[in-house]
Amino acid sequence: MSDSTEFQFQTLVDALLDQETPFDPSFLHHLSDLEGDDLILFQEVWPQVPLQRRQTLVEDLLELGASDDLLSFENIGRHMIGDQDGLVRTNAVQLLWGFEERDLIPVYIELLNSDPVPEVRAAAATGLGLFVYHGEIDRLPNESLVKIEDALLWRAVKDRSELVQCRALESLGYSSCDEVKPLIEAAFTSAGHEKMASALIAMGRSMDPHWQKTVMLLLNSKIPVLRAEAARAAGEIEIKESVPDLIELSDDSEQIVRFAAIWSLSEIGGDQARHTLEQLFKEADDDHEADFIESALDNIAFTDGMEPFSLFDFPKESPEDELLDMLISEDSSPESNGNGDLYSDRGGEDWDTRTGDDFPGEDEDIQD
Repeated sequence: MSDSTEFQFQTLVDALLDQETPFDPSFLHHLSDLEGDDLILFQEVWPQVPLQRRQTLVEDLLELGASDDLLSFENIGRHMIGDQDGLVRTNAVQLLWGFEERDLIPVYIELLNSDPVPEVRAAAATGLGLFVYHGEIDRLPNESLVKIEDALLWRAVKDRSELVQCRALESLGYSSCDEVKPLIEAAFTSAGHEKMASALIAMGRSMDPHWQKTVMLLLNSKIPVLRAEAARAAGEIEIKESVPDLIELSDDSEQIVRFAAIWSLSEIGGDQARHTLEQLFKEADDDHEADFIESALDNIAFTDGMEPFSLFDFPKESPEDELLDMLISEDSSPESNGNGDLYSDRGGEDWDTRTGDDFPGEDEDIQD
């Protein structure tokens, strides 16, 4: 490493510790792929950084990482999950979402079972969803999959925080184990909208036609988040009968509902769905929404095996902005590119043996 590079990183460290001067956001890129002496130096000074700056820094890294796929904050994220502050730990776990290294599995399970902050446990539960998915498509040994499912099943039922229960259930949506379906049904019939929404997310991730009737029913819910999650699930399950309802929801007053319906139309495909998306693109007067619809048109071309949609088919009066990365993170797979068969065989103990008071790793001192 050159002296100039070492000096540059020392400048970043000095800026982190300088409480009198705002931290220069241009330094954030230098925290990507941090390794070697620079990583060691960062780890040494991190506890000295003021709490508010630590919190803000991790939030800024999350935002930057979401906007640039070439940046990787995995190494510092792994260090930050040991921070004393719960908010920093929560966002540090989110920095690690999407990384496929299997050594993250015991880290997530430990946080899920032992962290006193519900938001941290919830983030860990979400992070495990990727590995459940990998287990279902035979990219993870069955022994590892069972350990993950055991931890998530326990938390989906026994955790004192509803937030953790919901996130655990959502990650279990990728699982084909027999214990999941009753949990989804129980959550769906609960009184809380949050659990119902999580149940719909799990239904969609299961891609199981068993849920078709339930999903169709919730497309007409008066509650926006339930309409949105039902619309999303309809696309993931590929419910062709839902197309008329999705077309109606593509003009919903709530953007989250419109976007879910639009994307699901692109996943189901067909002439009626494609015509609707083309018409929506013609009529779009918001660049943000137009970009999203254009992405959906590209996706439906893939779904139907057609030529990709071309912007020049429908010229707009104003110049086109750069295509926004609007693909919804919970869609169909925790990965960005593709679906898998979520119905591989799985062995394991009965659910009754997993919910006893002697479940390994349970921390009785966990607080709400």
